[in-house]
Amino acid sequence: MVLVVDEQSNPFEVGCACEIFGGPLRPEIGFSLYDLRVAAPRRSTPMRDSLFSIGAVGRLDEIDHADTVIVPNRPYVETPSRPALLAALRRAHHRGARLVGLCTGAFTLAEAGLLDGRRAAVHWNLADEFRLRFPAVQLEPDVLFVDDGDVLTSAGSAAALDLGLHIVRRDYGAEIANHVSRRLVFAAYRDGGQRQFVERPVPPAVDESLTPVLAWAQHRLDEPITVADLARRAGMSTGSLHRRFRAELGTTPLAWLTVERVTLACRLIEQGGHGLESVAHRAGLGTGANMRALFKRHIGVSPAEYRRRFTA
Repeated sequence: MVLVVDEQSNPFEVGCACEIFGGPLRPEIGFSLYDLRVAAPRRSTPMRDSLFSIGAVGRLDEIDHADTVIVPNRPYVETPSRPALLAALRRAHHRGARLVGLCTGAFTLAEAGLLDGRRAAVHWNLADEFRLRFPAVQLEPDVLFVDDGDVLTSAGSAAALDLGLHIVRRDYGAEIANHVSRRLVFAAYRDGGQRQFVERPVPPAVDESLTPVLAWAQHRLDEPITVADLARRAGMSTGSLHRRFRAELGTTPLAWLTVERVTLACRLIEQGGHGLESVAHRAGLGTGANMRALFKRHIGVSPAEYRRRFTA
């Protein structure tokens, strides 16, 4: 895996990639997840607003040997990318490498012509400019990230963590991704389709958090919990609960429940010892047929395929 930085790259996304994919053997896991290299066009590369420089990194030709390439992001998207970089990304894509654009990295991929006719995400504040410059791209402006197979893109800043954990989950399964998220002290899994813009990210002190009702539901996922049950537990109407979920989590109560149950099903499958019908029941997904439909929608593979890939 190669992380490419260029002049004025945003250090936050660079740091996210290094925290998730870099480092030596992970004590909480027992092995290193990725062999991460950092590459740049020059030996010394000034980061955003020239606050500091990164030195002694690899060269761009490392892209030619990487199975995953994280492309540069930059705050000043009107500045064209280097032709040599765009050519290297095209070569990587042609030979089947996975390409990842964090935040404005989508602009880099679009400049290379690798997003035409494909789905992509970008920071909501840059959506209009992106559409104007790249009309052939199917922009999804209000999601955290888009997984389009061999090309993945995320929205701004913190969504880089969401996409990074999604990649770990896709490569190694839910249990390993949960280990990484706990080390980061970050939410284990946020669905890529969740809204970017949360209306009230920091609720007033007089409001109670949704945390107690979420924890209550997480311990009862095998039970037939309804939105009305959540509302009663939270001491509010279902309408108020929907507004609170939208404001604090950027999703609906039912969508949150579904993602939690699918995540639990993934962990049960990885642990082994349960048939798929049993997993569906224990995770609160009802029947195996319903679980298969939800896996296809949220994970992209069937439960049986997931078991073949990730069962210890």
